[in-house]
Amino acid sequence: MAAYLEAALQEGDSALIAAALGDIARAKGMSQIARDAGLGRESLYKALSAQGNPEFATIMKVIAALGLQLHASPSRTAA
Repeated sequence: MAAYLEAALQEGDSALIAAALGDIARAKGMSQIARDAGLGRESLYKALSAQGNPEFATIMKVIAALGLQLHASPSRTAA
């Protein structure tokens, strides 16, 4: 899970990140993730769909519900 999400984050494409979270949430059980995140199941499916545009707060709730953490590190191009 963490490696898959990390790879999506490294690409820097918000749609890819949301799709990866959707894949992980479906694999773990979307209903349970929605409950743990305090979100409706249908709204979570919509937010993490290919056409979705989830708010950052939703992304953070899903990451926490998955038992993951978001970390920042300097980019390779940072001086």
